[in-house]
Amino acid sequence: QVQLVESGGGLVQAGGSLKLFCGNSGSMLDVNAMGWYRQAPGKQRELVATISRGGTITYADTVKGRFTISRDNARSMVTLTMSSLRSEDTAIYFCNAENRWHPGSDYWGQGTQVIVSS
Repeated sequence: QVQLVESGGGLVQAGGSLKLFCGNSGSMLDVNAMGWYRQAPGKQRELVATISRGGTITYADTVKGRFTISRDNARSMVTLTMSSLRSEDTAIYFCNAENRWHPGSDYWGQGTQVIVSS
């Protein structure tokens, strides 16, 4: 059973760096693309970055050049490395995985808070 657990959030000053981790306690064979989304207070959840099973990567324009997503299937983990953080990056970050066998029934983690102080 796929279960996603995020870690690595916290408080950081503007311009700093932070790394988020998402572990899958199930099988990576049961998921397709994985990624990170975020939701700021009063705003809708938005895509941050995704990485496919084959390694194709997509970034939101707002994080291009600052964030890096990586995937380690052997360790069942997806990592988001964030640098040059801005106050507008403050949000709850959620790990997402596409259900390989039931498209549309994505898996979500509980989220991890990132606060960037200016």
